Amino acid sequence: MSSDSSPAAQEPAAQEPDLPAKSVPPGLLSLFVAFARMSLAGFGGVLVFARRAIVDQHRWMTAEEFNETFALCHFLPGPNIVNLSMVFGARLRGIAGGVAAFSGLLLPPTLIMTVLAALYVHFGELELLRRSLAGISCAAVGLLIAVVFRMMTPLLKKPDGVGLILMLAVFAAIGVLRLPLQAVLLVAIPLSVAVTYVLRRKVAA
Repeated sequence: MSSDSSPAAQEPAAQEPDLPAKSVPPGLLSLFVAFARMSLAGFGGVLVFARRAIVDQHRWMTAEEFNETFALCHFLPGPNIVNLSMVFGARLRGIAGGVAAFSGLLLPPTLIMTVLAALYVHFGELELLRRSLAGISCAAVGLLIAVVFRMMTPLLKKPDGVGLILMLAVFAAIGVLRLPLQAVLLVAIPLSVAVTYVLRRKVAA
């Protein structure tokens, strides 16, 4: 009995990191504070800190759920991270949750940027400031590359040849061939949906 029950007791614990730790959705204030912290820490891009807070720290989403939600936000008009705050907040707490996450994301940096813009008007011509901004740009690119690799981890754990081919095709069309983004999306979205639908039907059959 003990040898049979021990692995069974250990199995959920081994799977626990892949599941959200909290079954009760966060409150409106928690959403506001969490996204406010993301925005205040997000020098170089909020996406890096948003994924860390949502997936790793609070475990409000799994890595796969975050990727799927962010992919949806990519195909909506507007800044991706702003779309993510609205979709994520609304998913957990309805419209009020979306407004709370949206406000937490935009309110603190808006106040800070207003002050910095006033200072930049007076000191923007300083050479030291120009060089500092150039260095910050390099750090921002590094942060973005890091989070891209983190988001690709679930895809690499579950290899999907067709999905990787579509991803590389979109990258080549936009990044290499410089094709218009709207035209690429108009082709890539229905193609991805159709391929996924066909593959799932084959698996179900």
